[in-house]
Amino acid sequence: MSVPTLLDVSQAQPRLSELTVVDVRTPGEFASGHLPDAVNVPLDRLTRSLPELRRAAESKPLLVVCASGARSTSAADTLASRGIPASSLTGGTQAWTAEGHVLQHPDGSRKRAVWAMERQVRFAAGVCVLLGLALGLLLHPSLALLSAAVGGGLVFSALTNTCGMAVVLGRLPFNRRGAGIHP
Repeated sequence: MSVPTLLDVSQAQPRLSELTVVDVRTPGEFASGHLPDAVNVPLDRLTRSLPELRRAAESKPLLVVCASGARSTSAADTLASRGIPASSLTGGTQAWTAEGHVLQHPDGSRKRAVWAMERQVRFAAGVCVLLGLALGLLLHPSLALLSAAVGGGLVFSALTNTCGMAVVLGRLPFNRRGAGIHP
């Protein structure tokens, strides 16, 4: 069975039992709620999991999911470049819940949600910019270069569609909670 590159919630929900759902968010984000029966393969571990994902795709088409659809689209493109067909859920878990569908929790209970990676990056970048400005005003003007460095990093991130800050934040303990769930 073939699946299109992008599926919206109304297309994916009725076919969920026919798909292997692969959630590429961090383990902490995954633990705060995921699509039913999804497996967690964080984006930074995707290439290491290619053999398992290839086997999973042989039995059921893959539906790749993240919070907003950005990381899952990137993951689906990576899989396609390696000969593994996969679809991305447009709008991610945010669109899933907006359509009134529930998220599953690993232990059946709702734990304190971990912020989506995009939100963590925005928060960390904002703190660094404010810190650089404050240190530049209070201690030494050259410390304001921290703000410039963050701005440059954000521009580089946009141009390359990568995010070094997300990689670093993804390694923090609260983003690693529940690691080790694989297809």
